Amino acid sequence: MTTPTTSAQQIRDDALRPALSSRKRPSRPNALSASLTFGWRALLKIKHVPEQLFDVTAFPIMFTLMFTYLFGGALAGSTGEYLQFLLPGILVQTVVFITMYTGMGLNTDVTKGVFDRFRSLPIWRPAALVGALLGDVARYTMASTMVVALGLLLGFRPAGGVIGVLLSVALLLVFSFSMSWIWTALGLVLRTPNSVMMVSFMVLFPLTFASNIFVDPRTMPSWLEAVVGANPITHLTTAVRGLMSGTATAGQIGWVLLISAVLVAVFAPLTMYLYGNKK
Repeated sequence: MTTPTTSAQQIRDDALRPALSSRKRPSRPNALSASLTFGWRALLKIKHVPEQLFDVTAFPIMFTLMFTYLFGGALAGSTGEYLQFLLPGILVQTVVFITMYTGMGLNTDVTKGVFDRFRSLPIWRPAALVGALLGDVARYTMASTMVVALGLLLGFRPAGGVIGVLLSVALLLVFSFSMSWIWTALGLVLRTPNSVMMVSFMVLFPLTFASNIFVDPRTMPSWLEAVVGANPITHLTTAVRGLMSGTATAGQIGWVLLISAVLVAVFAPLTMYLYGNKK
């Protein structure tokens, strides 16, 4: 008779089993939790590099003070009266301008190789993009708070009250979130963050300055008034100004929501396609 011996494989299994956790393996993160995690990552960038808040703080303060006190008397007869017209427009310009940083941040991840690591993780594929956009919504909220607080300090008094201000900021956040998809697409196509910034500025400068942010389009030549009237930033500014003054119509708000839906419908699938096929 022969005595059975334990195989080498059994010996290895017996040695490894105590070192392994007996707890149940965590479930795969869902789309929401993965997106929120990447949103938190975007906020942590601000914590470690607080200079990123310069555009959220110094930029709106500089523009509000400069246009109010340099041009208020010439354009409206008094700085106080011009501030009532200008502040909603400055709010729009400030938040719309900082939407470009979503594309720049994504492009930075691509150039540094972080992008490839994210794509290798067992998570919902668009989570990195959606999370970055959600994190930037927090930046937009901070910028909006800064502009409104400064305006109140200078004497801005919205006739629409607190509800009107909150609704106008919410509408602005919806539009800005939608517009950010344009820059994410550019961030996946262009080679460097500086390229994303330059192209974004080339688009945003005409959009914001050829609008009704600073002056009433009725004072412009007829051909320019038509161009300004077709500008989506003009529709956004009109709706924000109307909500703050308590005179907004359903049509004005509806146009902004329609434009936002079109931007998402066009650029979100395009971004996802570029993201999935990026090499």
